[in-house]
Amino acid sequence: MQEENVIPEKQNSQKLDWKSFLSYKWVVRNIPFFLFLALLAVLYIYNGHYADKLTRKISVTEKHIKELEYQYKTVKSEVIFRSKASELAKAVESLGLKELVEPPIALTAEGKKK
Repeated sequence: MQEENVIPEKQNSQKLDWKSFLSYKWVVRNIPFFLFLALLAVLYIYNGHYADKLTRKISVTEKHIKELEYQYKTVKSEVIFRSKASELAKAVESLGLKELVEPPIALTAEGKKK
């Protein structure tokens, strides 16, 4: 019978130990630790939001770069097309300029004496 009495006493003492573990004194003593944990939680949440924001910003920048690459290639091909001799002749025809059909003449100064 004494053995039966010992087991409930141990259970009671364990319950009392658990309750004393969460006492007011223990909570007050560990407030700095709880504040530290709260600060870590806030930093963790902030870091997640910052990473998402940065990812979105990188994505927008990559799209903008692709658009600029396409624009560059379009302008480059247009410049190459317009710099052809035939296209250049068409462009200056309205100004009255024509393409030479005979070779240029070299002028020399024969009348000068030294």
